[in-house]
Amino acid sequence: MERFHRIFVIVLDSLGVGAMEDAALFGDEGADTLGHIAETVPGLMLPNLAKLGLWNVHPSANEPAPEHPAGYYGTLKERSNGKDTMTGHWEMMGIYTTKPFKTFTETGFPEALIKELEERTGHKVIGNKSASGTEILEELGEEEIATGHMIVYTSADSVLQICGNEETFGLEELYRCCEIARELTMKDEWKVGRVIARPYVGKKKGEFVRTSNRHDYAVNPSGPTVLDALKQAGYDVISIGKIKDIFAGEGITEAVKSKSSVHGMEQTEEAAEGDFHGLCFVNLVDFDALWGHRRNPKGYAEELEHFDRKLGQLLDVLREDDLLMITADHGNDPTYKGTDHTREKVPLLVYSKSMGGSGSLGEQDTFAVIGATIAENFNVEMPEGTIGHSLMHFIE
Repeated sequence: MERFHRIFVIVLDSLGVGAMEDAALFGDEGADTLGHIAETVPGLMLPNLAKLGLWNVHPSANEPAPEHPAGYYGTLKERSNGKDTMTGHWEMMGIYTTKPFKTFTETGFPEALIKELEERTGHKVIGNKSASGTEILEELGEEEIATGHMIVYTSADSVLQICGNEETFGLEELYRCCEIARELTMKDEWKVGRVIARPYVGKKKGEFVRTSNRHDYAVNPSGPTVLDALKQAGYDVISIGKIKDIFAGEGITEAVKSKSSVHGMEQTEEAAEGDFHGLCFVNLVDFDALWGHRRNPKGYAEELEHFDRKLGQLLDVLREDDLLMITADHGNDPTYKGTDHTREKVPLLVYSKSMGGSGSLGEQDTFAVIGATIAENFNVEMPEGTIGHSLMHFIE
């Protein structure tokens, strides 16, 4: 018999809580996303997250940890070999990734790939380097508009991104080119986790703005996940934000795109006020995309405060038989060197109005405890080859 009728999993994209033991192997020794934000922004106050146990996981000088939080709290270590969005989310739902996706941060994409992409799309490629999306628009947007060339760039993540002006390049043409890029980058030597369409509007420098018509073309998960098991058993699996893209649509029954992390929380509240039976899986990407990669701790702190206020509203509308799980997929310390994700432990906060107890979940050895807990609640079998152990016995 299932204990919770609905489960909400909210991923605060990149909110790490301290370097993992193997962080030095990834060049991330000493990284601490939450800790360094709290140190850098001394006024940071997150009362709703504090109530659920965030500062019990990671003490802060800004705000005391409650002696008896409203829920259960702990940390999760990533077992997979990586620190990217897809690896983290896939592991939450049971997939253990041993081979990390390729990155082209230092060199740009190989000449052979660029040549084939140009021939197949009919557009000359400009850019082909690691860059911030807003910066490369300022540098090359006017040239792309004037010539019809195609801006291609990457980042510290395993991605190939293509910019296109919605008015001159056209959305459909941008999506077509991205589909070709996705096909080409399925080859082992060029394989990236995601190809991302990055549409924008504006006519000249200083006016360019990226739009919400972004589209991610991810590789399919390397095996079945808990999402597939839930869908096959007839449960709802609602995606909010980029969850559908991360899982290439596999195991998803309904999906809505978010314009921002605040919008994503508004959509989550709408889902909570409605009726469904199963899982609502939410990714809030702005922490990572707007603040972590851009190394802006103040912006990151303000985003956390926006989330905390929205979290208070969500807590009010949750039902007695709802379970809320808040976590992250990797770190992205905005005070750290470079612009890359950081190999960190992540928090896990677990709450329900029906809980009679609270306390520490300790440190778990895989993100996959999330999927395993969901599977046990809904009495579905973990797919063959997945990892993870349920924490349901902890929750009173």
